[in-house]
Amino acid sequence: MSDDIFIGGGGLEYGTPQGLTLKYANRHGLIAGATGTGKTVTLQILAEGFSNAGVPVFLSDVKGDLSGLAKSGTSDHKLHGPFTERAAKIGFDDYSYHACPVTFWDLFGDQGHPVRTTISEMGPLLLARLLELTEAQEGILNIAFRLSDEEGLPLLDLKDLQALLVWIGENAKSLSLRYGNVSTQSIGAIQRRLLVLENQGGAGLFGEPALELADLMRTDADGRGMINILAADKLMGAPGLYATFLLWLLSELFEELPEVGDPDKPKLVFFFDEAHLLFEDAPKALVDKVEQVARLIRSKGVGVYFITQNPADVPEDILGQLGNRIQHALRAFTAKDRKELRMAAETYRENPRFSTEEAIREVGVGEAVTSMLQKKGVPGIVERTLIRPPSSQLGPITKAERAAHMSAGDMAGKYDTPLDRKSAFEMLKERADKAASEAAKAEEKAEEAGPVLREFNAGRRYAGTRVTRSTSRKTRSAPAFGEAMTKMVVKELTGVTGRRMVRGILGGLFKGR
Repeated sequence: MSDDIFIGGGGLEYGTPQGLTLKYANRHGLIAGATGTGKTVTLQILAEGFSNAGVPVFLSDVKGDLSGLAKSGTSDHKLHGPFTERAAKIGFDDYSYHACPVTFWDLFGDQGHPVRTTISEMGPLLLARLLELTEAQEGILNIAFRLSDEEGLPLLDLKDLQALLVWIGENAKSLSLRYGNVSTQSIGAIQRRLLVLENQGGAGLFGEPALELADLMRTDADGRGMINILAADKLMGAPGLYATFLLWLLSELFEELPEVGDPDKPKLVFFFDEAHLLFEDAPKALVDKVEQVARLIRSKGVGVYFITQNPADVPEDILGQLGNRIQHALRAFTAKDRKELRMAAETYRENPRFSTEEAIREVGVGEAVTSMLQKKGVPGIVERTLIRPPSSQLGPITKAERAAHMSAGDMAGKYDTPLDRKSAFEMLKERADKAASEAAKAEEKAEEAGPVLREFNAGRRYAGTRVTRSTSRKTRSAPAFGEAMTKMVVKELTGVTGRRMVRGILGGLFKGR
């Protein structure tokens, strides 16, 4: 296999042919440009290149047209004819049509295999961002996760978290002594946000069987990397859910993969389409965490590529870590646009043959200004590049073709049927039922003993024995919080509840530790 992924170039009006060196592909990258300038095709040819080099890929299909990766392009396709001419123009001599190995995924389970994680694995930080909670509400959520981790109440799906929040509200007074003020108003606000998430279809994300990362890092029988396509066209209706899921997936990769240093090629390449959604309205603490993950995950052999309309959509500290860059045209209709165009041009290593700023403004559809990392990770001189054509079909496959592909794939049946094992909801329900049963028995016993006790007291009065009555009613005292929790932990110390729960850099639960 070649050490480079051919991107394009060639022709008299273009410079040196451009290729992405696999050794530096885990140094991350950026694909930027205005709508309709060719970003999707660039994403498609990079995915093909990585797959052919044996590198698994994960990408989101925002527009619904990347499913064509699963089908070979054809010369009689109305869009592929000009591609043959382009291949000849840029010297792409071994251009041919072929399909790629693809697995389809979908958070809603409609256009791909279901993708799930558990509430515990998501963690409080990302879940708070997903629910758009205030600082006080996030504090309550952290209390819920602390109780879950320490007291052996697994949070697998939304009903587990909802049940635990109800229990916290009922025991707010005793919990406030240990964790600080527990406001029932904040609990109610969280419950309402959970209801909104459920109405948006987000409940399908949480549950079991949870996604195994190994299933995203497979190769086919020919050694080609699997291209994992997440259907995101419907998901874009809930941008917070989309962004939070991708951040969770990135954090899981960071926590679970071992250090590999600088491999000859990445172990996985991750594409963030519509990258601006990851950072819009995100608190600084979360952006700082994402920056830390992006900086450190390179040593895990994972390359992260952001796709967005404008480089300014990506925070500067993260943008500075993106060494491989493909910049499609940017429009400059306003003073702000011109300023951002100038700033984008200044991030490239200058080429004396042309003005980078003018080139970014002038390149046509399917053209780009590119700069790839070269020997020792040095940024290459910026070049105007004609992007190579894809070998797979440009545009989506049919629903019938997608369904047939899914049913014949390795993942068929593994995640399709949800599981609902015993977790916080069932445990708390059992405790409530047991407490209600014991209270009912005690009340019944008291009622049965009532006449006998009255007769006994009356007999004592007749015998001249003084009987004193309490001036206040005695109430049955509930077992102390610590005592109740201790009994529950001793009873339920099995499986994951018997291990210390440790959370990672984005708050997700470590697995297999």
